[in-house]
This record gives sequence, C-alpha cells and structure tokens, in this order.
Amino acid sequence: MRNFLAATAVSALMVFSAGAGFAQDSVTADTVLATVNGTDITLGHVIVLRSQLPDQYKNLPDDVLLNGIVNQLIEQTLLADYAEANITDIPREVNLALENEHRALYASVEIDAVTAQDISDADIQAAYDAQYGNLPPEPEFNASHILVETEDEAKAIVEQLNNGADFAALAKEKSTGPSGPNGGELGWFGLGQMVPEFEQAVTGLQVGAISEPVQTQFGWHVVKLNDKRDKPAPTLEQVRPQIMDSLRQAAVQAEIAKLKEGADITESMDGIDPATIRDTSLLAK
Repeated sequence: MRNFLAATAVSALMVFSAGAGFAQDSVTADTVLATVNGTDITLGHVIVLRSQLPDQYKNLPDDVLLNGIVNQLIEQTLLADYAEANITDIPREVNLALENEHRALYASVEIDAVTAQDISDADIQAAYDAQYGNLPPEPEFNASHILVETEDEAKAIVEQLNNGADFAALAKEKSTGPSGPNGGELGWFGLGQMVPEFEQAVTGLQVGAISEPVQTQFGWHVVKLNDKRDKPAPTLEQVRPQIMDSLRQAAVQAEIAKLKEGADITESMDGIDPATIRDTSLLAK
C-alpha cells in the first residue's frame, strides 16, 4: 500500500486513539473514525483495507494498523479530492483501472455467493466415487539399498549377502547414501519417484530378493525389495477439502457457462497483434 510505512511512522504523533469515544457494543462498519472536508472514513473502510494488506503489514499490532490505515485514508482522501477538483486531464489508465476494478469486485461478489452454497454429502460422495472409485491398481514398493562408489564394492556386498550377511547391518557399515544409518530403508515409493535404472531393478525383483549391482548417477546400488502392494486410495475424509474445492470451482464454471448462454458476446480481436498488450504508450493517445 503506497505510503503505508510513512503513515505508520507518524502514527504515534496522531491524536486519534483506538476506541476513543465509542462504546464497543455500538461500533459498526458505519462507525465514523475520521472526516475529511465532509467525507467520512468509516471502520468499514479500515477493515476492508486491512484485509487487502500484504501479510507483513497484517502482522503489525492492531493499534499501529488502525492509526496507520486511518492516516493513510485521510491522506488519500485529501489527494483524491484535490485531484478531482483541480486536475482536468486525469490519465486514461486511471479510468480504465477503475472499470477493471469495478468488474473484478462485482465478479468476486458473485463468486462468493456461488461458493457459499451448501454442498451435500451425496454430491461429495459422488465426486469421490467418480475420482477414486475406479482407479486402476498402482503398485508401490518398499525397498532398501546399499550405495557404494564402485562396481567391485557392490559385487563384494552381493556376495556377502548371498553368504548370509544381514542387509541392514551392511548398509549401516558400508552405504554412502543418507539411508545408510537407517539400514538402507527407503520406505514406500511409487513408479516415477526413483531414477529409471533404480526403478527397473526394483520392479524386476520378487519380494525378499536382492539385485545384482545397479549403476545410477549416484553410484552403485545393491537393492533389496522388502514388500510390494497396490497403492491404497485415499479415504473420503482425507480428500474431502480438495473435493469440496473442486465442486465449488465446478459450480463457478457452471454459473459462468449459464451466464454466457444468455449473453450477447462479440469478440473482435482479428488483426490485433498480441504484442500490443505491452504497449503502454497507447494509453496516452
């Protein structure tokens, strides 16, 4: 917000005091906090402006924000009134920006109204079933590995394992990877989460089997497949927020589609060079 820091810096000098002269149970959005040449600045103006501030300003103490925002609105009112009364050549971009802002604000009111409508449990269940009810099985793997620098080291480890050595103990002793202290355990992962050479080795193993040395960009691996399963679908409760968001978005798109059907819309962009959207000099013409 322009000049907000300057406003807060001088707020301590202001006579205005939060809550002065008001009984808190009588305060409303229409409560007047300041008047500038007959123009009222209300608590509602302050609340709206505060809600639009960047997070770093929202975290300031409330008394600093109240004084700073009121002072900012006083300054803006003075400047705006002077400009309206004395400047005849208001830049075209100002009026265009006002038109855009008017559209955006009223559109957001309609979006809020649409998304505020209740979503039934039946609709949520139906959306869940449509998204997750017929998912094809997706395999997941639980594997461990021992990572070393050379193929010879990896071959020696395979030989030790074939002779009965404990995989976790060897991983703790020899693996250079971050999973070494944990016995080489990588936990559960799905397709596409590991580098291709490693994934190919894992998918070719039976549960409990140990691979031959596998080279990747990280070095040489000896891999053990601990377990395999089909990835379980998330429960309805786990994805309920995402489903509700998608249903709200769908409701907004449906509302827009309905409005378009009843609207007279003509587009005339043929022959317009897309690069002209960067040409701010056109606003001066």
